[in-house]
Amino acid sequence: MRTATIHIKSASASMADARAGFLAAWQSGEYAGEHFDFESPAALFRVLTPKRWELVECLQKTGPLGVRALARALGRDVKRVHDDATAMIGVGMVEKTTDGKLVVPFAEIRAEFMLRAAA
Repeated sequence: MRTATIHIKSASASMADARAGFLAAWQSGEYAGEHFDFESPAALFRVLTPKRWELVECLQKTGPLGVRALARALGRDVKRVHDDATAMIGVGMVEKTTDGKLVVPFAEIRAEFMLRAAA
């Protein structure tokens, strides 16, 4: 089962965690999940808009779909769905199958972050 975790952390913390995670996975030989790191809540919500999250949820429920079928399932315009799917492919949360259908490769997506006032 592939899992993805969304974090909000600085670029330096993200790189340090990626390095440590890679080394741990290399040494253990076990799947450690995939991570999507954003430097702020604003950066996260610029990428993962409500419409894009709806797209991800739909693909998780239905499995692979072509853009037109996905647009019909979402009740949205094909061009807008294509644009959102392209953005999510760019981030890595959506992939294309060999026959060109869209799929979310993760059985589970977790969001782990804490919001607090800056000191």
